[in-house]
Amino acid sequence: MNKFIKEIEKTNKIALLTYGGSYAYGTNVEGSDIDLRGIFLPSKLEILSMTSGDKALTDNETDTVMYPLKQMIQLLCNANPNTIEVLGTREQDIFIISEEGQMLRKNVNLFLTKSKVHSAFLGYAQNQLRRLKNAIARDDLEQTEKEKHILQSVEKRMSTFEQSYAPITNGELKLHIEKSNKEDLEEEIMIDMCLKNYPLRDCKKMLDEMAITLKQYGKLNHRNKKKDEQHLLKHSMHLVRLYLMGIDILQGNGIKTYREDDRELLLDIRNGKYSYEQIYNMAEKLEEEFKDVLQTSKLPEKLDYNKINNLVAEINKQMLK
Repeated sequence: MNKFIKEIEKTNKIALLTYGGSYAYGTNVEGSDIDLRGIFLPSKLEILSMTSGDKALTDNETDTVMYPLKQMIQLLCNANPNTIEVLGTREQDIFIISEEGQMLRKNVNLFLTKSKVHSAFLGYAQNQLRRLKNAIARDDLEQTEKEKHILQSVEKRMSTFEQSYAPITNGELKLHIEKSNKEDLEEEIMIDMCLKNYPLRDCKKMLDEMAITLKQYGKLNHRNKKKDEQHLLKHSMHLVRLYLMGIDILQGNGIKTYREDDRELLLDIRNGKYSYEQIYNMAEKLEEEFKDVLQTSKLPEKLDYNKINNLVAEINKQMLK
């Protein structure tokens, strides 16, 4: 077991440690990182005092995220997909599980309601779809349109200058787009700057902030296209996975983190066998199915907080023995 987990075990009991990411979904390929996700329990002192942790512990070196019980319950109550899936992994994908971890897995349905699954899974999927479309659209923009996009971003950053730097009362600082003399640009952003009796340090800091935004867009224009394409395809795969997983839950099929029935489809998306237009159409149909299933779902309308509190109390009692 990695050093990060051993360090947690010095003070807290591990309730669950399992695969996360592609190995949990069954979409791993050669070279995929191994992600670990888990839950740790409060110590006796934390239960009996006000020192209980409520934030996840992360180890980037081993791609491990461990949630304290308190935070895990809060996230589960909102049907957060990143935590719901931790309780739905296959038995063979679990490395550590305690009696308390078994209790959480056994009672995971307490956290599944129509409204929470709808807002969490559909909301996450829609957000992923918007991000995907924005990334694709940004790549497809003509240089002149990209320059307008950059200008808007720089001006948005400039709108905060009044709160951070001396006001420009004697002069001007304006940006506009004009035809460029550069061979690789049709148009480019120009600056009109005339400042009198203005603090030099403030002037430098403002220009530095504007330069940072330009640099960020420069990285986009010179990024590794192949690597970026792989990232977008992986993003597309997870978009579809979220729809499918949410539909499964609404249909009463439980939490199936490992997507055995969908594995071939998801890997085909990841491997670029579908165009982005096909992925958009797929997402549109899945969203319609999601909304239809929502109407007929037999999941409860609201959470039963009494039962959830009793579950947490029972787990804490176990820890006090």
